[in-house]
Amino acid sequence: MSAAEAVSLVREVDSIGLGLVSGTPRTLLEELSRRDDWKNLTISGGLLLGTYGVFTHPNVHYRATFYGAGERYYRDQGADIQFVPSFFRHYGLLVQHIKARVMMMQASMPDEDGYVSFSLYNGAHFDECRRAGADPERLLILECSPHFPRTRPLAGHDHRLHVDEIDVLAVTDAKPTVLPNDEGTDEDAAIARYAAAYIKDGATLQTGIGAVPNLVARALVHGDGGDYGVHSEMFTDGLYELAVAGKITNARKTENTGISVMTFGLGSAQMYEYLDDNPSVGFAPVSYTNDPTVIARNPLTVSINSALEVDLQGQIVADTIGPRQYSGVGGHMDFVEGTSLSLEHTSLICLQSTAVVGGELKSRIIGAVTPNSVVTTPRHLTGVIVTEYGSADLRGLSVRERARAMVSIAHPDFRDELSACADSLGQ
Repeated sequence: MSAAEAVSLVREVDSIGLGLVSGTPRTLLEELSRRDDWKNLTISGGLLLGTYGVFTHPNVHYRATFYGAGERYYRDQGADIQFVPSFFRHYGLLVQHIKARVMMMQASMPDEDGYVSFSLYNGAHFDECRRAGADPERLLILECSPHFPRTRPLAGHDHRLHVDEIDVLAVTDAKPTVLPNDEGTDEDAAIARYAAAYIKDGATLQTGIGAVPNLVARALVHGDGGDYGVHSEMFTDGLYELAVAGKITNARKTENTGISVMTFGLGSAQMYEYLDDNPSVGFAPVSYTNDPTVIARNPLTVSINSALEVDLQGQIVADTIGPRQYSGVGGHMDFVEGTSLSLEHTSLICLQSTAVVGGELKSRIIGAVTPNSVVTTPRHLTGVIVTEYGSADLRGLSVRERARAMVSIAHPDFRDELSACADSLGQ
């Protein structure tokens, strides 16, 4: 069917489960936005690429598991958007909570045997999509385009469906969303240099979104090391650049040797071409990629993620700013926990030491968590915090020792104030 015909099958009172990030069925959402007859439509999703009018309809209720620019826009427009705290690997369970009748995802065109792959996103929804397709009371709609790459599943973790398992194929001419490359600032470059020092030859890498992880990867491209592996929730342009430079071999991995493992890809058109039918890449469900015990099995695992604030005890705030939801938990804590299970692994949390708020310079290394903020990752899991002023390895340190280490990487303008706060800790 066309996307418009497919969307006509959604009822005025209904519930929909969506693929996230690069699984966002963009044309289907555009067609949903052209309808204005909704009486009670509930949608489960998060970090959707693009903005769509359907979410601002007064009778549409969006239950979001992760905020991105789109979700923050809907909130600011007064839409009925509610944040549902969750690990990424639990998103499939959340779809079951709302009893989604309709599942919508992106997928490749069918191959010669009639199979579509879930293209750039495996995530947490594959099993629920299969259940929806098998249930005569439910509906599975896949948006397929010849421009969506056909990716390979990790052995034992299929992300393909046969056309006989699918209710509707909505064929479009959509192209994968290209994520603009953030070149970062001088502070980001300094953070990347400090972070790269923790990555040894043969390390297994996980990188999150943003300028710093990509800058770390570029530093490794130009460095002397290599033989790196990849086990990452997200495949980024930085990892792509490492791969085409011959620095990623996955040869030293003990789990999935020779294969870069990920659950979704988001970046440039060149990176998508690299992922298309690439036998050295395996897409796996997030329940596998983000399992802390699996993360810990590979050698010298280094995770590189970001934060909004970190307090002197090492409590990490990564998804809220005061009472306002900014992003989500995702896989942040999974990789911090996985890398905490062995002394050979390292979790790097990277952030600039300051931010300008209302025209005023504020420290992001703080004495105590900002009121109404929520701790994303507790202090007992925190590894290494990195700012443009250096790194603070908090592993094995007492509360007082942590506080002193954190003060040393704060902006100089705030160190006296933070030192006074540090003196009161650990009593």
